[in-house]
Amino acid sequence: MNIGLVAHDAKKKLMQNLCIAYRGILSKNDLYATGTTGRLIEEVTNLSVHKYLSGHLGGTQQLGAQIEHNEIDLVIFLRDPLTQKSHEPDVNNIVRLCDAHNIPLATNLATAELLIKSLDRGDLEWREMYK
Repeated sequence: MNIGLVAHDAKKKLMQNLCIAYRGILSKNDLYATGTTGRLIEEVTNLSVHKYLSGHLGGTQQLGAQIEHNEIDLVIFLRDPLTQKSHEPDVNNIVRLCDAHNIPLATNLATAELLIKSLDRGDLEWREMYK
């Protein structure tokens, strides 16, 4: 499965810890992340991550394009809801695209853990048929 990973600055450490905790499951999948998030994940986990540009430089648009082409099966977007972002429309675009294309999306740690555990159990295999 292809997993998209994005984290706002205030959530990057949380994303690193999530990827450390679930490294075994994530290693069985293809990971795609915005530039800085991907680099930070690689540094702490030794997982291979396909990196887009940094989010504010177009990385979220690159992820959005893959979602539109049905090339992403799951998105974990750890966002900071308390701080206004200059690129906030990009965040809303990812959420809208996931909804439009029936892509499971987590925007917080609790949902991210549920989706990763579901992935490990095989609960998301329906995505293969959906493609």
